[in-house]
Amino acid sequence: MQNETMSAMHARNHRPLVAVVLAAGEGTRMRSTRPKPLHFLCGRPMVLHVLDALAELPIERVVVVVGHGREWVSKALREGAPDGLAIEFVEQVDPRGTGEAMAVALTGLPEAPDGSEEADVVVLPGDTPLVRAPTIAALVRHHRSSGAAATVLSAVLDNPTGYSRVLMGKDDRVARLVDDAHLRQEEAGIHEVATSIYCFRRSVVAPALRRLSPANDRGEYFLTDAIEVLYEAGHRVGKLVLDDPMEAAGVNDRAQLALAESELRSRTNERWMRRGVTMIDPEQIYLDALVQLSPDVTLFPGVVMQGRCVIEEGAEIGPDTHLVDVLVGKRARLRQSVATQSEIGDDAQVGPFAVLEPGTTIPGGTVTGPFYLGCPDHAS
Repeated sequence: MQNETMSAMHARNHRPLVAVVLAAGEGTRMRSTRPKPLHFLCGRPMVLHVLDALAELPIERVVVVVGHGREWVSKALREGAPDGLAIEFVEQVDPRGTGEAMAVALTGLPEAPDGSEEADVVVLPGDTPLVRAPTIAALVRHHRSSGAAATVLSAVLDNPTGYSRVLMGKDDRVARLVDDAHLRQEEAGIHEVATSIYCFRRSVVAPALRRLSPANDRGEYFLTDAIEVLYEAGHRVGKLVLDDPMEAAGVNDRAQLALAESELRSRTNERWMRRGVTMIDPEQIYLDALVQLSPDVTLFPGVVMQGRCVIEEGAEIGPDTHLVDVLVGKRARLRQSVATQSEIGDDAQVGPFAVLEPGTTIPGGTVTGPFYLGCPDHAS
C-alpha cells in the first residue's frame, strides 16, 4: 500500500501542465476600441505579461480564448509571445461567461492517444498582468500535493466589496465562491476572496462545466460555479492564499490600469537595481518591459526609455532624457536629450538638449555639444 501511495504521489507531481488564458472580454469599462487584453503596461500588452509568467513554467501548451477583437489579439500574441511557448487560439463566438469560455478552451487542449493521460490546467484571466511565475508554480505544487480536484488562488482583502468570497465547507474544503449580491448576512464579514486564478485536474473540470446552470437572464455560465459543483460531487477543492494580493489585481478600467502600471514599474526598477543598475530616484524613472540594461549603468531623474533600448555598461543617462529604440554604447553619456531609433557609440557625449532623429549614428568618442540635431545624413 505504501508503494502504491508513493507511486500515486509521483504521478501527481509529474502530470502534464497546460494553461488557459481567458482573453475574450470586450472590457467596456476601458471605454476604448482596443480590446482590453491589449492595453499597454510598461510598453507591453497586459495579456503578454500573463504569458511571460507562464513561460517560466514547464507549460506544454497555452490555450488563449479570444472573442472581441480576436484577430487583433491573436496577431499581437503571435508577434509578442515569449519564444518557445506553444499557443493555441480558440474563439468564444458568443460571450456567455467564463464558464462557457472555459468549455471552449478545453477544445484546444490535446488528448492523449488512449485518452488516459491526466493533466493539470492552470486558468488565468488575461487582465491579471501582475501575477508572478513563482506564485503560479506554488499554486500548482499545492494543488498536486493536496490531491485536489481544483485549487483556488485566494487573497484576504481589507475591503472585499465587489469580489467573490471564499466559503468553506467540511474538512477545510472550499465549498462555494459567492459574489456580494448573493451573500447571506452571516457571510458578509468574510474577507477572503477568489482571484479568478485556478488549477483544475483536467479529468474533472469538463464534467463540472456540463453541470453548470445559467447564472442570469443573459444565459451566462460562470467558472466560479464549477467550484460548488465539484464540492457537491465529493471532490476535494482546496485553496492557496496569496501573500501579496496585488498580484491578482484585475484591470477593468483606466484607473486600475494606472495602478497596475505603477506596480509593474516599481517591480521593474527594483529588478534592475538588484542587477547592478544605479537609479538616483527610481520614482522618476520609466522603463518599458523590453529595455535591457547592463551593470554599472546610471540613470538620473526624468529618464524615459521605451521600446527595445539597450544600454551598455557604464553609460550614464539623464537627467530628463527620452529614448525610444536606442542603442547606447559603453560609458556613453546623454543629458537632457531625445533620441529615437538611433545608435550612440562608446564614450560618446550627447547633449544637453540634443535631438537624434531615427537612423542617427553617433560614432564612439564624439562630443556633440548642446542643441545638436542628429539625423542619418548629419552625424559627427
